Amino acid sequence: MKLYLLLFSTLLFACQPQATTRINGTWRLLSQTSIAKGDTTVTDYTKDQEMIKIINDTHFAFLKHGSAFDAGGGRYTLAGDQYTEHLDYYNNKDWEGGVFKFTLTIHGDTLIQKGIEKVEGTGVDHEIIERYIKVK
Repeated sequence: MKLYLLLFSTLLFACQPQATTRINGTWRLLSQTSIAKGDTTVTDYTKDQEMIKIINDTHFAFLKHGSAFDAGGGRYTLAGDQYTEHLDYYNNKDWEGGVFKFTLTIHGDTLIQKGIEKVEGTGVDHEIIERYIKVK
């Protein structure tokens, strides 16, 4: 009986989607909320601008198209719901080498990324909440 329970548990675990598999794919940014010094700014990414984030097993990249083009990417780690981006490439060199820690929540085809963006010497220091939908 214990052997059957062990085999069942192993199969059940093996059939569960791994965390990286759940976030792999292309995600379209719907909205971004920035909170700094008590002020909240919400940006709607469904009008006049668009941003996607592409995630594979080890790397992420983002592309933003609006009044100006923006792009970057690098490595990431994921431990449970703790997602850390290592920004290896960015069109603004002041941000390169930055490490940004977020908490991820996934509900169906919606990914919410919440954390702090702080870049020394640039004046950037705010809480950021991004809401993405998976591109099918």
